[in-house]
Amino acid sequence: MDFTLPESAQAVREGVAKVAAKYDHAYWSRCDEEKRFPREVWDDLAAGGWIGLSVPVEHGGGGQGMLELAVACETLSESGGTAGTFLYILTPGFGAMTLARHGTAEQQRAILPGIATGQTKFCLAMTEPDAGSNALEITTSSRREGDDFVITGQKTWISSVDEADWMIAVTRSIPVASATPRTQGFTLLLVDVKEAVAAGTLSYRPISKLGGNVVTANSVFFDDVRVPAHNVVGQVDEGFRVLWDVLNPERILAAAGGVGHAEAALKVACDYARSREVFGRPIGANQAIQFPLAQVKAKTELARLMTYKAAWLFDQGLPCGNETNIAKLTAAQAAWEASDQAFQVFGGNAYSKEYPVERLFRDARIGKNIPVAEQLVLAHIGTQQLGLPRSY
Repeated sequence: MDFTLPESAQAVREGVAKVAAKYDHAYWSRCDEEKRFPREVWDDLAAGGWIGLSVPVEHGGGGQGMLELAVACETLSESGGTAGTFLYILTPGFGAMTLARHGTAEQQRAILPGIATGQTKFCLAMTEPDAGSNALEITTSSRREGDDFVITGQKTWISSVDEADWMIAVTRSIPVASATPRTQGFTLLLVDVKEAVAAGTLSYRPISKLGGNVVTANSVFFDDVRVPAHNVVGQVDEGFRVLWDVLNPERILAAAGGVGHAEAALKVACDYARSREVFGRPIGANQAIQFPLAQVKAKTELARLMTYKAAWLFDQGLPCGNETNIAKLTAAQAAWEASDQAFQVFGGNAYSKEYPVERLFRDARIGKNIPVAEQLVLAHIGTQQLGLPRSY
């Protein structure tokens, strides 16, 4: 495979970089401190067409694929860390990519043009208090009543519900105890968030958290939320097939964000290591500082290549689960190690909010847990690629 980026992806990198250059670490830190959605960045990206990259041309978008979307996500994250990753996972990933591949013509006409202009935002509701990594065990139910489905249950750690216009709700239309196989009985439904909130059937409560504060995380409660049957994404009871096509893009974009985050942390660390002098020379001249940063740079480049490979395979319609998992694993590790080394380079100054290191450090840690825990990725590699026995 040729890893040289096509012209379309290079153009995306240049375009997003011009937008991102207007928003420095101080901006991202302010948004984090104020727990505020980066609306200025969103509006700038939308105005340039960079939010609607994966929306088909006939619906006002760029008609680009996962590779271009990953490059956009990586480039934005490089300007301020993985905070920018959420902007690409939630709406272009969960929203545009899913509907472009699995939405009905009616759903596409109704929703995709709004995503292309940045007027419409998305979120995904899958994780539950008792069903995180084991998605097969979700209990949020949907039942058919006339022309509607009715959703009852609870979700947790759902990002940006307060900003979202639409939600893809992952439900069980057949309880897991009755499903054969257990992957049967999933139905994905498009929920009009604002309409359901106004009706009093959908509510949410923000979760106070360590980092990633440019978007909220929420507990979400479905109290007989009514959804028209024409809002089913894919087939009733067969939504697990669509879900995999939602989760692979999420992991690819998370990997892209991790690569961008690693580059952001490396730049901050190296700039400081060149300018900070101790014992009469820049600390970056010391191999104890230089070598760990060089090691992280090497890992970051490898993670970038695997991320691009996973995105390319996805665009070709080829199996990409192994590559997607490896990309997510290595990029999250690179982001964490880069942030950890940056923290060490800054010494005591790393604790100061005058510098972005403490934010990068906080934001990087979550990548080892979401969108899939590191241990589950390793289990997948062990069983699916190495042929080892399953432990679960």
